[in-house]
Amino acid sequence: MLRPKVPTMPAPVGFTTPPAVVQPTTVEPAPQTMAPATAPVVPTTRPAVQLTPGSVLAVVGAGTAVVLVVGTVLVSMLLATAVTAASVAVCAVVVRSLLNGQRRQR
Repeated sequence: MLRPKVPTMPAPVGFTTPPAVVQPTTVEPAPQTMAPATAPVVPTTRPAVQLTPGSVLAVVGAGTAVVLVVGTVLVSMLLATAVTAASVAVCAVVVRSLLNGQRRQR
């Protein structure tokens, strides 16, 4: 089998990794007053899709709109078929009466 060749990305030239711990260059005096303890900030993860009542109504509204449009198209196609069938039936009756009228004249 043929196997595609995936190009490898070369390492950038002159790139060095920074040190894991940065040592402070100056020593600051410790503050005399204690700061109030704060609660640790926990990062919250949100789901990819948030469902709120407004968005649910919008999705249901979009689905309803699609159903209404498809229903309208199908009903109009059925109506067009019915009109075509009726006109063909009328044409058949007219042609039949014309042919019967010509037979009687002979």
